[in-house]
Amino acid sequence: MLNYNEIKPGVAVLVEGEPYVCTWNNIMQKQQRRPVNQTKLRHLIKGNSIEHSFQQADKLTEAEIETKPAVFIYQRNGEWFFHDAKDKSKRFSVGDDMIGEAGKFILANTAVDTLWFNEKLFRVKLPIKMELKVKEAPPNTRGNTAQGGTKVVTLETGVNIDVPMFVNEGDTIRVNTETGEYVERV
Repeated sequence: MLNYNEIKPGVAVLVEGEPYVCTWNNIMQKQQRRPVNQTKLRHLIKGNSIEHSFQQADKLTEAEIETKPAVFIYQRNGEWFFHDAKDKSKRFSVGDDMIGEAGKFILANTAVDTLWFNEKLFRVKLPIKMELKVKEAPPNTRGNTAQGGTKVVTLETGVNIDVPMFVNEGDTIRVNTETGEYVERV
């Protein structure tokens, strides 16, 4: 059981039987009144956000979220296939909507974390940074490099991204999967 003041960003709670995670909170107290914890909550499965105020007398139940390691196998026709990290025979698939834009940076046999609530998969957490090999890179061009010139290269997953001029074909670079931007050369 959680008290009203223990609801902080990152804490998952059940509100009316539905799982929510807190994204913002503010404990405020007006003159001669009891304190109130104002929060913004995001539904774990549906993704919609609500605002909710918890009173001092409220007792809340923490949502039981289970994290299971998994391994990405392959992607075909908008479906992403994974298997349990311990048992390769336990396979499951998810749609494009659960993977998002970060999916274009993932390679086969990449370890991921899956988040489950009541034995139902609601999110696949991909690694934040991936190391990928540069498949095609145009030659460096002379010109205005005072602002740090960039060029577009193709990675082994087939994605095109902007990188600095010194990156060449065959180099391994680190890419942020959340923003899709170049981080560093490995």
